[in-house]
Amino acid sequence: MPYIELRNICKSFGAVTANRDVSLTVNKGEILALLGENGSGKSTLVNMLSGIYAPDSGTIIVDNKVVSFTSPRDAIRCGIGMVHQHFKLASVMTAAENISLGEKGPLWIRRDRVAERIYQIEKRFGLVTNPDKKIYTMSVGEKQTVEILKVLYRGANVLILDEPTAVLTPQESNRLFDILRKMRDEGCSIIIITHKLSEVLAISDRVTVLRRGMSVGTVETAATSARELTEMMVGGAVSLEIRRPRLELPAEPLLSISNLTVPGEEGRKALDRLSMDVYPGEILGVAGIAGSGQKELCEAIAGLCKAAEGSIRFDGDEILSLSPRAIIRKGISMSFIPEDRLGMGLVAGMNITDNVLLKSYTRSRGIFMDRGDGVRRAEHIVRHYDISTPSVSHTVRKLSGGNIQKVLLGREIEMNPRLLITAYPVRGLDIGASMTIYETLNLQKERGVAILYIGEDLDVLLELCDRILVLHDGKVMDVVDGETATKEDIGLLMMGQKPEESV
Repeated sequence: MPYIELRNICKSFGAVTANRDVSLTVNKGEILALLGENGSGKSTLVNMLSGIYAPDSGTIIVDNKVVSFTSPRDAIRCGIGMVHQHFKLASVMTAAENISLGEKGPLWIRRDRVAERIYQIEKRFGLVTNPDKKIYTMSVGEKQTVEILKVLYRGANVLILDEPTAVLTPQESNRLFDILRKMRDEGCSIIIITHKLSEVLAISDRVTVLRRGMSVGTVETAATSARELTEMMVGGAVSLEIRRPRLELPAEPLLSISNLTVPGEEGRKALDRLSMDVYPGEILGVAGIAGSGQKELCEAIAGLCKAAEGSIRFDGDEILSLSPRAIIRKGISMSFIPEDRLGMGLVAGMNITDNVLLKSYTRSRGIFMDRGDGVRRAEHIVRHYDISTPSVSHTVRKLSGGNIQKVLLGREIEMNPRLLITAYPVRGLDIGASMTIYETLNLQKERGVAILYIGEDLDVLLELCDRILVLHDGKVMDVVDGETATKEDIGLLMMGQKPEESV
């Protein structure tokens, strides 16, 4: 008998139908993966199960009882807690304060009792956190642990995770999966939304696939494959091969960096005498454990952070001391998607058109801005990159995570750059959208654009990139050929070890 059952759930937002007659079940002690393209209705469905939305029609059954949720508080009373893609934490408060926030009880909550309850939950599920640590000082993985502890502290035995590994390192992802397996063994029910098919196959017991707001089937994970799941998602065969055109490179690089040093926190160097070249018509990949200097490299090239020493030359001209606006005028377009993609790349409260205009309004002739041109370009981006949105007047923060990234990447590519810097461009995207992005980058490469690609998936880096620069603790360990390098070699370099040293 299923512990959770959704029957014929329907939900619409105006003229947009997010879910249509969706049914699924979740058993006790099971990890169910929810899979689908961007805009297929996954987040809307779990938002109804967690009490954020109410279904227009259909039935939710928990532990053989029909329930009706009007708020997340109703859902948590039924033991259902959700960890959102964008964390809901008060950054100036400690972990313990966030975990116990909203707890009913006496006016003064005893910290020792809160700490003891947190410790007992950690001990049961294998979680580790520092209850006195402030949220703003934590890594992304630590914040996610606090989010999980927060819902478990409230008594949840059903955990919903929306894109939980989107901003985690491979090591943090593996640790999270160990925690989820432990929770499953303890009898918890877990629903996980992810676009990474390798993770679906590694962590889930069953997979439910949504397409265009409807459920197209549920399969046992052990009896399926990445190709079959992809075909269920998109409704047909999809090639999972990434092409890598080889072009004749010019003698001189478009971007040349020499001995770049950028100061970091607590006296360390975020980048330590980094040197590299990027040529027109090539994709140079950058691999490294999170925090190895990828963010600082992007920001230094774009003029967003100051370097202590070194040189950055673009087409022979020194740009290290230039402002971001002056750098953009030289033809450098940066598509940097950080952990907080709504905090840096786009303005969450603006619509798609306004976010497109933010990058190009200075090109308008005269004192008046041509909004009509902005609308046309926004509509082109929506069509070309298959962005699921009611209109270009739709507020960006109301889009799914994957569609937010499509808006950002589409805006940058449509600027016709000579150098394109892409950091984690497919983070949160489904496989079909990811393949579209890879092909888009290859088309830019064939146009002679120099591309710097910061990625986390080593398989993709090896298939897509001509050369791969490996960073460790701000230093360049090596630059390897994408065709001949192996994942094992790159993994060792990422850990600061030369492959020959491991013999």
